[in-house]
Amino acid sequence: MKLKFFLLFILLVVFFLCDIILGSVSLPFGDVWTVLTGHSHDPIYREIILDHRLPKAITAILTGAALSVAGVLMQTMFHNPLAGPDVLGVTSGAGLGVALLTMGATFLPTWMLGGSAHVVAAVIGAAMILFLVIIASIKVSNTVSLLIIGIMFGYFTGAIVSVLQSVSDPETLKLFINWTFGSLSEVGWTQLNILVPVTVVGIVMAMLMQKQLNALLLGKNYAVGLGISVRRLRLLIIIVTAILAGTSTAFTGPISFIGITMPHAARGIFHTSNHRIVFPASVLCGASVLLICDCLSQVSLTHGLLPINAVTALFGAPIICWIIIKKQ
Repeated sequence: MKLKFFLLFILLVVFFLCDIILGSVSLPFGDVWTVLTGHSHDPIYREIILDHRLPKAITAILTGAALSVAGVLMQTMFHNPLAGPDVLGVTSGAGLGVALLTMGATFLPTWMLGGSAHVVAAVIGAAMILFLVIIASIKVSNTVSLLIIGIMFGYFTGAIVSVLQSVSDPETLKLFINWTFGSLSEVGWTQLNILVPVTVVGIVMAMLMQKQLNALLLGKNYAVGLGISVRRLRLLIIIVTAILAGTSTAFTGPISFIGITMPHAARGIFHTSNHRIVFPASVLCGASVLLICDCLSQVSLTHGLLPINAVTALFGAPIICWIIIKKQ
């Protein structure tokens, strides 16, 4: 088991360096290493690596880890192998916030549109949906019913976004569509000052629940028999999932399939559902795979970047099909 974790960590480091090396201009490994170790004084290399590629690689690690852990929480709570961090509608809420900002720009004052306005809009949208889901979780005790409510929230926000798209001009519509493709390169050091602590806190909170989650795996009645408040645990899972999924979506846009597939990859590698192992394994798998996807997104016949969402779908869709066929 320790060997598997060691190999996953080595793969993470390798893909991290590859993500920094690859780009519109491939950099020699030696120059990358000297910049990262602080021994390079080349201003061009320092700017490319430290101001652009290093924040992007760190963002990939944080986003991959956050979405994977959120996926583990959702699959455990709903006892559904195809549940992901977007089933509560939090991701759709973030999209609605960005859509209202982007496609309603003509009705908003200029001071509301500068800087990281889309991040603030995504956070507000995700928080609104989270508030509604929390109210629903208090009123509804059945987990399957809560799952349906979350999906309906997603459909509802999607419908509003569709209406906004139908009445928007081509320029603003293009801006929103570009955001839905997902991007890791829009995050700089200023945004990382928020993304790093929030993601770390969310993952730590999830790992502190591992004993309760292991009990929940064996069924609601078993958990209640151990003195666990299932309702309180479910509320905590919803909050942590919203923190992880909502924050990552706000900064990078919606990135699909990572949250659904990486928990299964972690369980498949270690052949266990024990959250003490699945959580750190999912973090390593999610971070590594999103780094790989970001490396592949650099490869484009049009000399541009491929949408990160398209690349993650190439990884995720076959895995989901395999899960469905295997589980029948």
